[in-house]
Amino acid sequence: MNTRIVRMPKYPECWQSCGSCASGDVFILEMLVAPGDRLERDDNILTLETGKVALDIPTPCAGRVVEVHVIAGDRVDEGAPLVTLAID
Repeated sequence: MNTRIVRMPKYPECWQSCGSCASGDVFILEMLVAPGDRLERDDNILTLETGKVALDIPTPCAGRVVEVHVIAGDRVDEGAPLVTLAID
């Protein structure tokens, strides 16, 4: 089985220059997938709360969710593993 770990993408550059959207804690508001779920490219895997806005984080590839590495309430840094997908 070919797998791929989907990681937290790089935060937008504007967060460093303005910082308004990222003020306060950045954490997972809601997980939208569970092990066994089938995802297509760009399906949302979680909603991230940034203090001022909620952002949906999509998957960069299609596959079946094998493992979820985070839960609602977790604080996530850039590059943190989110889910492992089995790639067809």
